[in-house]
Amino acid sequence: MEVIRYFLDFVLHVDVHLNELIALYGSWTYAILFAIIFSETGFVVTPFLPGDSLLFAAGALAATGPLSSTSLFVVLSIAAILGNMTNYWIGYLIGPKILSKREIRFINRRHLERAHAFFEKYGGITIIYARFLPIIRTFAPFVAGIGFMNYGRFMFFNITAGICWVGVFIYAGFFFGRLPVVKDNFSIVLIAIIVISTLPMLIEIIRRRKQPAQ
Repeated sequence: MEVIRYFLDFVLHVDVHLNELIALYGSWTYAILFAIIFSETGFVVTPFLPGDSLLFAAGALAATGPLSSTSLFVVLSIAAILGNMTNYWIGYLIGPKILSKREIRFINRRHLERAHAFFEKYGGITIIYARFLPIIRTFAPFVAGIGFMNYGRFMFFNITAGICWVGVFIYAGFFFGRLPVVKDNFSIVLIAIIVISTLPMLIEIIRRRKQPAQ
């Protein structure tokens, strides 16, 4: 319970915790952020890690000086791309063996099924679309690996998605994070980002549930 409470506090006050990290670790903060962004999509068991809100908060801090927006963009784009690559190869090499089990420890089968449904609907561009959808983005490269998606095609979408995702949220934080109305209501802004990010996925789930059974 304590872990859950701390995690929620970190997500809702990520700007405060980032300032603490900078005070403690200085330039090593880039390595810590790299590890979080890499892990969010690099391992299928870590979809709970913050992504959009963390990037926005990091960009906002860059606007006031402690971090460099350019360094954040480069370092975290690489983290996002490498994370997807890792998850693709996990899916490619051991995904079929994992799925052959009736119960998958630490992996939510429903999340896998939703990611698979996105692939069925959108094809390879799912890698780009999923980047902006929490949870789905963690499972999308894993499903791509399981489905033996052509690696060159996967990497094209992966690189495009990683650069676009990181760029959008880092520079949104950089340009809007310094506005008084955003600074004074930062937790509310982060909640809004999370809600807006998950909205398309929720709409898709509701739409599918309303469809008559075949």
